[in-house]
Amino acid sequence: MKGLLRLFVPILVSLFLFSIFSCTPAPTSTTPAALTITDQVGRTVTLDSIPQRIISIAPANTEILFALGLGDRIVGVTDYCNYPAEAKEKTSIGGFSSPNLEKIISLSPDVVFAAPIHTKQVIPQLESKGIKVIALTPGTLDEVLNAVTLIGKATGAEKQASDLVNSMTKRIKAVTDKTAKLKDAEKPKVLYLVWHDPLMASGLTTFHDELIKKAGGVNMVTAEGYPTIGLETVVAGNPDVIIAGVGMGEGADAPLVFAKEEPRLSDVNARINNRIYGINSDVSGRAGPRIVDALEEFARVIHPELSK
Repeated sequence: MKGLLRLFVPILVSLFLFSIFSCTPAPTSTTPAALTITDQVGRTVTLDSIPQRIISIAPANTEILFALGLGDRIVGVTDYCNYPAEAKEKTSIGGFSSPNLEKIISLSPDVVFAAPIHTKQVIPQLESKGIKVIALTPGTLDEVLNAVTLIGKATGAEKQASDLVNSMTKRIKAVTDKTAKLKDAEKPKVLYLVWHDPLMASGLTTFHDELIKKAGGVNMVTAEGYPTIGLETVVAGNPDVIIAGVGMGEGADAPLVFAKEEPRLSDVNARINNRIYGINSDVSGRAGPRIVDALEEFARVIHPELSK
């Protein structure tokens, strides 16, 4: 009997220990999984973890980041990042088109959010230093919504991005639901003035063109981009509404003053009917959340009767 006990005891102990360790869950890794992002120029960027130090080298990107509640993670912005007010308190990395690369590198960012203007030189230079860069290139309202979603995914703010996109989408629909019912004859001809000397306007494939159309107007300018046009073109086009881009600083309202006071425009419908308006260029031209503010403002001035 004692011999049998000596034989079975080690086996029973082994089975007992096996049962304990086999029921113990395997340890989980605390290392965050890498995240692969495809940016808006088709580049694949892999982030090792959720970025905690963020630099924006485009004002529109800065506005999106703040709208997602990520201001405390932003360590650098451009001199032109003036909204919201907190953006002006962040460390400057220089201009928009030519940011200071040494300054960016010195801030040790986990990721830099860039724009189309940076794709040829700035992005390759930053990547050669091991810095992760995500490029955002929205050219339409839908692409702005996609940019918000992409930044949310890259920064771990997906819920905030989803909420913001849903809010923006509802506001856009509130406008287009009204203007979609308009007949062609009810859509006024609109001119958006970018500058007055030389006379520059917003044509097709611009944000202003999309805003005009979604707000129930017809863009008077049929060329693409921001063409220089002659005053005689404006007179011949006879716009019903003129919207002038205005901003801050000396001379910022010059296009609006020109549209209201230029003698040769005295017989244009917009002047006769007192339908000349100034709208902040930053709001209507930046591919950020405030582009919906611009749409609502365009709708108010193009179709005030619908806004009521």
